[in-house]
Amino acid sequence: MVKKISALFPLWAILASVFAYLQPEIVVGFKSWIIPLLILIMFCMGVTLKLEDFKRVGKNPKIIALTVVLQFLLMPFIAFALSKVFNFSTDLMVGMILVGAVSGGTASNVIAYLAKADVALSITMTVVSTLLSIVITPLLTLLYVGQSIPVPATSMLFSILKIVFLPVVVGVVLNYFFHSFIEKRKDFLALLSIFAIVFIIAIVVGLNASRISTVALSLFLGVALHNLLGLVGGYYAAKLLGYDKKICKTVAIEVGMQNSGLAVALAMKYFTPLAALPGAIFSIWHNISGSLVASFWGKENS
Repeated sequence: MVKKISALFPLWAILASVFAYLQPEIVVGFKSWIIPLLILIMFCMGVTLKLEDFKRVGKNPKIIALTVVLQFLLMPFIAFALSKVFNFSTDLMVGMILVGAVSGGTASNVIAYLAKADVALSITMTVVSTLLSIVITPLLTLLYVGQSIPVPATSMLFSILKIVFLPVVVGVVLNYFFHSFIEKRKDFLALLSIFAIVFIIAIVVGLNASRISTVALSLFLGVALHNLLGLVGGYYAAKLLGYDKKICKTVAIEVGMQNSGLAVALAMKYFTPLAALPGAIFSIWHNISGSLVASFWGKENS
């Protein structure tokens, strides 16, 4: 039952968005909950990780390096280019860049499983990019939008340490000592993470309810193209280097699916509610597109 509820994540995200758009006054008061909710999500990620997930880095260094390069070079560049093509405002461009500059999302691991990709490798990629994002995300944000708007890169770095690194480390430690207890509750932890990200999406939509009608179509197209180009770029970059289809699928999913919740939290803390909107829309869309990709690839033999 819990798995079935979790599998409907895109539906819950859409319903929450519609509700928040129609009744924004109900959710806007929870603005201060965004960072605690993201910390909860990162803790749920960490508590499902084992030390073996970190040891795998040494076994697949080339493909992990390729994924990291695509993650932090291709995705922010695409975000910047699309922002220019669609003539986004400074706030929306900041939001797009934040989505492009963060690490891979934890949802990529679930999509990798459904798509019959390499789940263990997907988890390792997510862990590596998450840890690297502590330093790289603030620097990329400064590089792309520092000329247009003040970017508190140092403060962002310490925020990511608090929001991402510490909850993940605490989770890994708890999993090490209480693995049997936690293993039986993995489905509940996944559901808790989904509840948290849906709540975050609702808060951001509620905060931007009055602006959504003016930016919705162009922003949705920009976000959808960002995700699509990440998926395609990841797949064919790995294919050009001679990797088999299973690895290509894994790279595509990891590059195309971002930790948009972190982008939302950083936007809310250091920029504006409008800058958080691309991350909120990306959270909904990349799970829909990921589910479609997983459905298509899952029917094939790797």
